[in-house]
Amino acid sequence: MIDSRRGRAVSSGRIPRRRLLGLVASVLSLLLAVAGCSGAPDATLPAGPAGAPSSAESAAPAELGASRPLRLRIPSISVDSGLIDLGLRTDGTMEVPADGSTVGWYVNSPTPGELGPAVLAAHVDWKGEKGVFYDLRDTEPGDEIDVQRADGTTVGFTVRQVEQYPKAEFPTAKVYGDVDSAQLRLITCGGEFDSSARSYVDNIVVYAERST
Repeated sequence: MIDSRRGRAVSSGRIPRRRLLGLVASVLSLLLAVAGCSGAPDATLPAGPAGAPSSAESAAPAELGASRPLRLRIPSISVDSGLIDLGLRTDGTMEVPADGSTVGWYVNSPTPGELGPAVLAAHVDWKGEKGVFYDLRDTEPGDEIDVQRADGTTVGFTVRQVEQYPKAEFPTAKVYGDVDSAQLRLITCGGEFDSSARSYVDNIVVYAERST
């Protein structure tokens, strides 16, 4: 069923104006808030080491050059969405998609397939309807994610972790910080709806690592 609770677009926290590689302690207070989110799951998987999950057991594919992402597919939750660019507002907060049906790529993060964490964000619900990331919380380690790029390549990723964090305790360094491989972060909201703030109290973050 569609969560009857709904909120207006709210953004809390600032996104750095440069590539996310080399993130420093000065932005550790950053919180990403994506509007129009549904309730979150009761529990999440254990957190990995600081920085990012890693699959050191197998050799990672060589990193690719930059190429704008065009389309996102997550077969396990029936997501097949075009991608739009998300930049910064004048107040330094990240833009969010203008509706619930589209996923956005944050343009100051690496492109999927490049070294580092590419950041994609979307709504969970929107004006009483399910958003494209409504079922993001239901992804599991081992699920496959594909990103089609403008250079004609399709980059495959494998989900490593699915986490839920209170926005007041968002682990900025882990989500946005330096990593030693091409990775992906999918981010939306979760938890209870705070009617006074017109926002949800948690974030859902899916960590994925390049597989093909």
